[in-house]
Amino acid sequence: METNKAKVIQNYEKLSTEIQEQIKLYYLEGFSEHLIEFTNSKGESVSALPFETEDKIYMVRMSVRKAMELVDQDSDYDDDGVLLSNRREQFEEKYAGEDDFEDDED
Repeated sequence: METNKAKVIQNYEKLSTEIQEQIKLYYLEGFSEHLIEFTNSKGESVSALPFETEDKIYMVRMSVRKAMELVDQDSDYDDDGVLLSNRREQFEEKYAGEDDFEDDED
């Protein structure tokens, strides 16, 4: 694993559409169960969703409540908070050759 990757702490809404779609593909069943807490450079406790690309490590700031709202309000997810199969297939085709997303979720 490369250790010199750029580290980015950002809000979900400020991420590019491509990164948001890749995050959805990686976290097929929503985000809230995957949040971690860490201390930022100001000594504040931050809740975030980890996501790694080939060249960056993202810590996507969000609370459990925000994570649940994002999935609940996103038409890419069904009523149970699972990424719709047609959107999953579309994202898999679009990002083929990126990381292997499908093996990381049950």
